Amino acid sequence: MNGFKYTFYSIFFLGSLIGFAQTEDAQNTYKKRVLETTEVDFLSNYYVQDGENAAVSGGLGTEELTDVTGTFVISIPMSDDDVLTIDAGVSAYTSASSSNVNPFDDGPADPFVASSGASRADTWVNLTGNYSHSSDDRNDIWSAKLSVSSEYDYFSIGFGGSYAKLFNEKNTELSIDANVYLDTWNAIYPIELRPFGTGGIGFFRPDEITGNTNYNPDFTEFDSEGRNSYSLGLGFSQILHKNVQGSLSLDFVNQKGLLSTPFQRVYFSDIIDSFIDDFQLADDIERLPDSRFKIAIGGRLNWYLNASLSLRTYYRYYFDDWGINSHTASLEIPVKLSDTFTLYPSYRFYNQTAADYFAPYEVHLSTNIFYTSDFDLSKYSANQFGFGASYTDIFTKFHLWKFGMKSIDLKVFHYNRNTSLQYNIATLGVKFVMD
Repeated sequence: MNGFKYTFYSIFFLGSLIGFAQTEDAQNTYKKRVLETTEVDFLSNYYVQDGENAAVSGGLGTEELTDVTGTFVISIPMSDDDVLTIDAGVSAYTSASSSNVNPFDDGPADPFVASSGASRADTWVNLTGNYSHSSDDRNDIWSAKLSVSSEYDYFSIGFGGSYAKLFNEKNTELSIDANVYLDTWNAIYPIELRPFGTGGIGFFRPDEITGNTNYNPDFTEFDSEGRNSYSLGLGFSQILHKNVQGSLSLDFVNQKGLLSTPFQRVYFSDIIDSFIDDFQLADDIERLPDSRFKIAIGGRLNWYLNASLSLRTYYRYYFDDWGINSHTASLEIPVKLSDTFTLYPSYRFYNQTAADYFAPYEVHLSTNIFYTSDFDLSKYSANQFGFGASYTDIFTKFHLWKFGMKSIDLKVFHYNRNTSLQYNIATLGVKFVMD
């Protein structure tokens, strides 16, 4: 937690100095502030999923998971031209799937039954600071970002920046965004493989093995537990008509290091199965290349039909050097019922090809170099249906201390993938502004 405090205070102190200096040099002429007053957004998600292809148990087993997330986003005007934004979030989940990293600690082991082990739950925390500066004519916008996030077996620090240029009377915008994330795993392996790794001493329950009782996997731990990700995004936005706006995006992501998930099991078709209770012991863990290059090309077209009805469309094509190609298409139709209420029905379609290294349960061979049974890397298609409602308090009548409520948004989504995975998510967002 000390790292989070140092990051927060450093960003805040730097922002305060810049804001003070610019206030001293302010022009005498009036200039509209980029952000008039401090804004606070509270965002909360409740997520629940289920399926039958858990990667933790080699592509066969429960995918049940529940996650609750809370996030505060505070935007502070430091001067007429500068805004400091602090984003702090906490996510807590319980997972029947990840609990089976150790399925043998409580009762009969089964890939479709949750274990009570420590890996059944985890908490993710994140702190991000972003400082943006706009030129006097508001045609140039620079920003810098620093982030830190952590959970039980993972730590990440990231930094980046962006620049946007508006011209053609602000009808056209070009932007560039770059980010670097430096991540470190604290590798946790399936419980039955640990005795065969570095420094392992014997198997913990050899007398209970059925099937192939000579369980002796060829298991080696990862040499390195670091991963670096580098991203570059290019954007173009254009007002095509008084009622039509379009945008294009091009994104590149390059990842290096440990791209495998250490606790995801793999079972080989050419090795005789070994069991304890109804749980099959791992032949190995997921092994993937230590580099991945991704490219995504997207476009949006927003059409404001009239004062009450709009269309928001989106399409993205994605491909990478692991063999995945995907298409994403979505449509949202905001319906404005009054000055204060708006409804948001939406639909999203997605499909992808399988990664070169994917195969389901007990299809891989032990002679393969790379292998995974994670169905997120399989061939599949998915549909997501959503509905939302937004209330805007134009005069911020409702108050909480010194803050007036500006808006409240509630959205629900149902997602269904043809591999059996499905989830439901509810999101709540409330925006306050300081009087």
